[in-house]
Amino acid sequence: MATAVTVKGQVTLPKAVREAAGIRPGDYVEARATALGTVVIEKTRTDALGRIEHSLEELRRRGIFASMSAEEILRLTREEE
Repeated sequence: MATAVTVKGQVTLPKAVREAAGIRPGDYVEARATALGTVVIEKTRTDALGRIEHSLEELRRRGIFASMSAEEILRLTREEE
C-alpha cells in the first residue's frame, strides 16, 4: 500500500495497516530508518514503563549498555525520601 508524503513530511497510515497493528487514534508510533534505507513504524507504549523501555532500547541500539531494567528505573522514580 503506497501513500504520499505531504509537504510537511506527514503520511497517513492506511486503515488496513492501522487495524493490523492495533493502532488507534491517540496511540503513539515510532518511526526509524534501518541501515538498508527502509522505514519501520512501530506502535509504542505510552505509559511510564513503556517510555523507559523505549529509552533503554534506544541506548542499547546506540551501543550504550544500560545495566538497570525498566522496572528498576521506574521503582527508583517512585521511591519517596
